Amino acid sequence: MDVAALLKGDRSALSKAITLVESRREEDISKRWSLLEAVLPYTGRAARIAISGPPGVGKSTFIDKLGMHLIERGHKVGVIAIDPSSALSGGSIMGDKTRMSQLARHPRAFIRPSPAGDVLGGIAARTPEVVLLMDAAGYDFILIETVGVGQSEFAARHLVDYFILLIPPGAGDMLQGIKRGILDIADMIIIHKADGDHLTLAKKSYQHYRQVLRLRTPSPTGDEMSLLSVSSLENRGIDQVYAKITEFLQRARKSGYLHNLRISQARFWFEQESKHQVLDILMAQSSINRAFERLANEIARGKLHYISALKAFFGEVSQYLHDCNRRARADSDHP
Repeated sequence: MDVAALLKGDRSALSKAITLVESRREEDISKRWSLLEAVLPYTGRAARIAISGPPGVGKSTFIDKLGMHLIERGHKVGVIAIDPSSALSGGSIMGDKTRMSQLARHPRAFIRPSPAGDVLGGIAARTPEVVLLMDAAGYDFILIETVGVGQSEFAARHLVDYFILLIPPGAGDMLQGIKRGILDIADMIIIHKADGDHLTLAKKSYQHYRQVLRLRTPSPTGDEMSLLSVSSLENRGIDQVYAKITEFLQRARKSGYLHNLRISQARFWFEQESKHQVLDILMAQSSINRAFERLANEIARGKLHYISALKAFFGEVSQYLHDCNRRARADSDHP
């Protein structure tokens, strides 16, 4: 892996690096850690922005316009477009680049589609590492298009500095049921597609959400949530979005909030990845794997309830760990 080329912003080197960290092949795992350790000293400069919203709200079109606005002001823009389909079907991966037609052609932009597969949280399994690679390659704004909107978006909140939620005009009280959670994680709500026949509905939605936002307490930085009406089609309101983001980033850096946020996020991802690694190590043990497959087959045949299977499986895991501890003690007693 050509780390020097990646640090100079070479697009081919960045693509290969992302492919490596996303690889599930066992022989690539050690290479992944070596690569990430090599680029870590060159990370931490990029602003990370999440863009979420229900299907059809126009996330890709909005990112295309915001990304170009950023580029026109001298920034380099990396985009991670999380595809909700499986890695096998491909889904709308190519559609993302088609809807980001201007960014896709611009040399100061880099778009990377990533299949979410069976990973919850609004992001893909290796999105945190992809963010680091784009950061090291010199992309100072990284835009993450999440898979949708709902409780699953909370993992994305632990990855970004600023969270934007797009709402379609006339959506009514679409936040009902998840309202409190969305209000806790979003920094900005945008009534999108505020143009043409949708303009009257957009104005009504704006008034509705202005009332909703009165329920929200200020963020740790003391900022109130921003509410904007935007038309990507008419390129209206994008400048206001940019102004709000840059104002927030300036305050957050000056106050030390952004530094503390990144530390908190690092702790979160350490805990998440550690749990996954421990699980992978356990499942790789032949006795544990055999017990899992046996119990899963019994559930599939209708012979065992999953609760009983869980109890039996945890028993197997506990016994395995007990045996490991016993052998370790025996080895220490007889060096």
